[in-house]
Amino acid sequence: MFQHLCRLTFLLVFLLSAGCSSSEQMNPSFPLTVREAKDALRTMRDDPKPFDRPVLIIGGWANTRMMTARLAGAVRAVGEDDIKIEHVSLLSASSFEKCRERVIQAVDRAFGDETPDVGETLEVDVIGFSMGGLVARYAAAERTDGRRRLRIRRLFTIGTPHRGADMAELGTFERRASDMRCGSALLALLNQHVPAHEYEMYCYVRLGDLIVGADNTSPPGEHPWWVPNRPFEGAHHDAFRDPRIIADIARHLRGETPFIRLPAAPLPGTKSKPPDESTSDIINRDPAGRHATAGITAQTADRDRTD
Repeated sequence: MFQHLCRLTFLLVFLLSAGCSSSEQMNPSFPLTVREAKDALRTMRDDPKPFDRPVLIIGGWANTRMMTARLAGAVRAVGEDDIKIEHVSLLSASSFEKCRERVIQAVDRAFGDETPDVGETLEVDVIGFSMGGLVARYAAAERTDGRRRLRIRRLFTIGTPHRGADMAELGTFERRASDMRCGSALLALLNQHVPAHEYEMYCYVRLGDLIVGADNTSPPGEHPWWVPNRPFEGAHHDAFRDPRIIADIARHLRGETPFIRLPAAPLPGTKSKPPDESTSDIINRDPAGRHATAGITAQTADRDRTD
């Protein structure tokens, strides 16, 4: 009964968000139309380029391997034949700990253990959809149990609840969903600064996301790179196939100039500055103006969440 209620709730939210088109709004720091993005992707497919490193794609809370394969196919199409891409579904993983191990195993299985550092995987670029972005950050966190962690160079997140998911507030017995509530111990630890491991992070969202909430899709003190939702599409569920987001990520992976422009513009209707400037110590900006988010001590996170 509870599962049926959850499905009906998600269906209702999907239908509502599908009707929330914001086609008249253009992000001045991400001034790319759908048509321009499709043209750019076509050009990139006609002229494939190498990637600097392997790419890992991590699905969200209820995404099947079919969904992650679709995103992997879109990324693969703009790279040369020998690029390395792996995608992983977390549908049957019941906790963030199990998600973490599945991700690390996927990297080792797909790309091999080519690093002399036994504490880390091979360095990868990661594309995380929804919960997948949090799992990537959690898997990259410092560990004190001697087990391997994910080594990330760049993390691209799409609709990821970095500050919590609005839908998770409705209440659930599912542990992963509980960990995505605003103010959870896991999110608090992910968003605190621990200068042990850093990587570049780019956060994307479509306006009208009623599952996560657009203002939750970047770490505290930061604005996400937002685009208007498309008519008759789910702002959250369909964001992984948005050509504007895919085109910008593809430009990064190919070593080309991205479409996004600094500084990131605030979400429509919000203040010009991110809501929590006091947490600026969480984010370390590199010389290019991009930001790198530090990992956390995963053993501490595990302990605090089980107390």
